[in-house]
Amino acid sequence: MAVVRAVRGLRYDVAKVGDLSRVIAPPYDVITPDEQEALYAKSPHNVIRLILPKDAARAEAASKALREWVAAGILVREPEPAVFLYQQTFTLPDGSTKTREGVLLSLALEEFSRGVVLPHEKTLPGPKADRLAIIRATGANLSPIFGLYARKGERARDVLGVTGAPLVEATDGSGGHRLWRVTDAAAIARFAATLADERVIIADGHHRYETALAYHEEQGTEESGYVLSTLVSRDDDGLEILPTHRLVSGEPPELDGSFRLTDIEASAEAGTAALAGIDRDHPAFVLLRRDSAQLAESEGAELDTAVIDRLPLEDVRYTPSAVAAEEAVRGGRADAAFLVRAPTLDQVSAVARAGELLPEKTTYFFPKLTSGLVFSPFDE
Repeated sequence: MAVVRAVRGLRYDVAKVGDLSRVIAPPYDVITPDEQEALYAKSPHNVIRLILPKDAARAEAASKALREWVAAGILVREPEPAVFLYQQTFTLPDGSTKTREGVLLSLALEEFSRGVVLPHEKTLPGPKADRLAIIRATGANLSPIFGLYARKGERARDVLGVTGAPLVEATDGSGGHRLWRVTDAAAIARFAATLADERVIIADGHHRYETALAYHEEQGTEESGYVLSTLVSRDDDGLEILPTHRLVSGEPPELDGSFRLTDIEASAEAGTAALAGIDRDHPAFVLLRRDSAQLAESEGAELDTAVIDRLPLEDVRYTPSAVAAEEAVRGGRADAAFLVRAPTLDQVSAVARAGELLPEKTTYFFPKLTSGLVFSPFDE
């Protein structure tokens, strides 16, 4: 069902920008203002100037930078269409190191109603309007979406016949990034064939995918009908989902009789340990205040975040780190934190396949895909 093809993309010329590590960046939606400043300082050609410019006229600034970099040879067009094996090596909060591999390519856009590409999280109009302005101005996909497919026992590396040293390498705060280029038509066709009966679940990039759909509705061209994507097998050993804890301002509501409450030690360590001992057949979370904490459980088959997000909460912020959540509460940057368990991959898949949507910021597929390795202009 899923249709993919090679992309004749733009890539940085390392002879001009130097170490690729200086010009890559995380996706726009996880970059803080301080991180934005740091990325600007790394290089005058950092991808931050395309995906999250500081200028008030953001879309126009991104378009100007892209045109200038292409004209100056900072970004160069690939000589022929290709797909890329994309490898990420990263360290988890527990200190263990893992590797995840996916294939960076063009994925044919499909309306969600067709059941070929499936979302699992709700989106908001603000981010989509911002991304649509940028895609209109630049005429390019600047960051890949992250999709999942199910092919047990088949490594993309083997299907594509990838061997040898990578084309490029880079590092950032999330770990290492390596890219292998595949131009062999037979190899690309083999990988495309593995997806012929597959449905793709969006792991990350819902706003970008829906923006790409909206842009295609405006343009209606063959090129606008594809979105830059990295597809990862659900069977990949490096597929990790982190929890997304909630930080709130103001006094949180009292947890009424619909929850079974247990007082526990007021620490991130005690909270995550308590949650780890709870069966997955019902929701649970820890309400952490500066001097107290309660483990809350309720009936039903919902995810932890779905229950929390129905509570009347103020100024909700998010973090994948329980330690950071505790530090925010103790430091007065939040009045309370709701610690949750990460949803399992089976739970995410079940929601997507049932045509349902989770609350925004329920899943945190870790690490995020980096931006800046390959760009996909619509005039390819």
